[in-house]
Amino acid sequence: MLRNKHFIVALLIAPILSIIAYFATDIAVSEKPHAALKGQSYMMVSQSNCRYTSGLCDMENGDFKIKFRSEKLTDDYLELSLHTKYAVDDVKLSFVKHQEQNAPPIEMKPVDKIGQKWRIKVPKPTSPDNWLRVVVQADGTLYYGETQTAFIKYETLFTE
Repeated sequence: MLRNKHFIVALLIAPILSIIAYFATDIAVSEKPHAALKGQSYMMVSQSNCRYTSGLCDMENGDFKIKFRSEKLTDDYLELSLHTKYAVDDVKLSFVKHQEQNAPPIEMKPVDKIGQKWRIKVPKPTSPDNWLRVVVQADGTLYYGETQTAFIKYETLFTE
């Protein structure tokens, strides 16, 4: 069987053709990235650190990324900060008990003149089932997302 030259050539060429087919299919079928269009809305995806007591929550859509940080959590209030790579015009957020409920949005205040750092002081979320919803406006484009509020509590496995 290994003396047949057609079989040997097929064994050498088949892996090469499969790799070429894999990349050709990816090029033909995958969605092409495009710039955000003014007046459109885009959903941000919350990253894994939003699900844990990390004190941080990253949300992103392509190159547009925001980072929430739980600055201070007391029995009465929560102080959140937001940092973005790009300047943004407006940030609004709301806390809801269940995903399907609605709550009035609260406007964050800019800390710097550029519009990359924002801060807000809100009443402490009452339940671990609360969700944070956020809308960010940048250059006439809206970015929105939601995530669980487990990240607002900063805990580590290391003790002092």
